[in-house]
Amino acid sequence: MAEESATIDAPPPPERSPQLESAVDEETRALIVPDPSDLPPFPPSAVEANFARYFVADFLNPGHDQYVYRHPNGLCVVGLAPAHIALKEEGGITSVDFNVGKSDRSEMKVTGKRKRNAQHLQENSALCKVCTNGNSFVVRCCVKGSLLEINDRLIKQPDLLNTSWLSAP
Repeated sequence: MAEESATIDAPPPPERSPQLESAVDEETRALIVPDPSDLPPFPPSAVEANFARYFVADFLNPGHDQYVYRHPNGLCVVGLAPAHIALKEEGGITSVDFNVGKSDRSEMKVTGKRKRNAQHLQENSALCKVCTNGNSFVVRCCVKGSLLEINDRLIKQPDLLNTSWLSAP
């Protein structure tokens, strides 16, 4: 048996004029190379680029504003919002105590891929106690999850909370 092969004659591609080639190249270049005047003056910070920002106003008490930064992988960073009443007190924050309730949050050590020994917290669980000259304020978790770590620097340098969180390195 003889094998027959069928060929389909396709029409030749249309010829492109040099002007059309130039226009296509300019369009492609405009898509690939941005115009410097369209770029922002400074690139976004890692927090701005990678985290969704949420603010919890008056959480459980008036003036207890907090923020939550949520990463797409589920990690949440909880902190005091600039409008928190403790940051507006005269003299600022003087101490941070992670010994709240039954356990000292600063003593926990999380290990392994599955984050063993992480403390499971509810929305109203206390994270720490922030003290000013005359008052103390309990900072709550405000999201349900597991506590993986705390900022140890806050124990020795509580005045870090008094600095602007937007200008922090």
